[in-house]
Amino acid sequence: MTLQAPVEPVLADPLPRRRTVGVEVGGVEVGGPAPVVVQSMTNTDTADVDATVAQVAQLAKAGSEIVRITVDRNESAAAVPRIRDRLLRLGVDVPLVGDFHYIGHKLLADHPDCAAALAKYRINPGNVGFKDKKDRQFVEIVEMAIRHDKPVRIGVNWGSLDQELLTRLMDENSRLAQPLGARAVMREAIIQSALLSAALAEETGLARERIILSAKVSNVQDLIAVYRDLSRRTDHALHLGLTEAGMGSKGIVASSAALGILLQEGIGDTIRVSLTPEPGGDRTKEVQVAQEILQTMGFRQFIPIVAACPGCGRTTSTLFQELAETIQNDIRVHMPEWRERYPGVEALSVAVMGCIVNGPGESKHADIGISLPGTAEVPSAPVYMDGEKVATLRGANIAQEFHQMVLAYIDRRFGRPAAAE
Repeated sequence: MTLQAPVEPVLADPLPRRRTVGVEVGGVEVGGPAPVVVQSMTNTDTADVDATVAQVAQLAKAGSEIVRITVDRNESAAAVPRIRDRLLRLGVDVPLVGDFHYIGHKLLADHPDCAAALAKYRINPGNVGFKDKKDRQFVEIVEMAIRHDKPVRIGVNWGSLDQELLTRLMDENSRLAQPLGARAVMREAIIQSALLSAALAEETGLARERIILSAKVSNVQDLIAVYRDLSRRTDHALHLGLTEAGMGSKGIVASSAALGILLQEGIGDTIRVSLTPEPGGDRTKEVQVAQEILQTMGFRQFIPIVAACPGCGRTTSTLFQELAETIQNDIRVHMPEWRERYPGVEALSVAVMGCIVNGPGESKHADIGISLPGTAEVPSAPVYMDGEKVATLRGANIAQEFHQMVLAYIDRRFGRPAAAE
């Protein structure tokens, strides 16, 4: 059988980031030359100050660089400045974004301390008001942003799309000689909603460098199509996210597929992975997934990489799985401390391999790696550092000994030298 060459060459490297206008959000740069930023959102009742502070702190500790909170009523608006102040006392200086729907104009006007405490306002054009109130209430929020010198994300969502705009475009499409399909019209309505709203915000006086756009849908192919088109039609900074991605592996896979393609094409300045947490589940999972998308694609480094083989008939012992899990969990738990204590540690690579087939080679490629004995192999485990074999571990305490070697390697390589006396 003769293998066919691919029709198009496979991309070896990401395309250059599209040039966008940079937007400063509470000290975090989005767009322009800045790296792609990780964002998340709380699911607490914002009026519950204790719960919201705790979750924002958890998200920030996990690595979320911007956190969005719901501001849906007077009680939540009144709580925002208290939440911000409490976080600052805890040493958590993460920018807070207020998510407004329906009555955002009124909440911002009635609660000026809330308007001042937030780092950014998020406006959904489909939920800002209806009929003759829509543009007026949108403008009121924009004017509030100008008054408090805040950026705005104009966030269109297909679940709350401006129905007047969609109906008009559907009517215009029906009169064409060759009408487009309904999904194509829907995508155009999403894009126009974002662009028309941005134009209105700029006409109102909001500077271009104070606007971020998003156009979220829950279907992977629709999301890719919308953002490709939107990126060709504007230089605004873009926030990416597959809305209502779902729970568990479905949400992770769908978000990774959609965001991975767009990021590879140079599209996107900030991302959020909208996972549905399992009951009682950890909200920080969405931050971890967003970081791993950026890190595995080579755009940013957040934590050391642990390479581990998937296992096969040669690895009937679970030792390598347990060791890889222990090291990976230890890294994630200690990263907030290690970022301060060990500058550059996020570039570390660790290999935990299960047998002799690829174990030694993969371990040599890592900064530090171990090749554990597979089924029927000699019960010894060579350890490699910086490409060289440095030790062979044997006995019942291989896992504990290698774990300690990893910690010692981190301290030796990334620890700050002691000050001279």
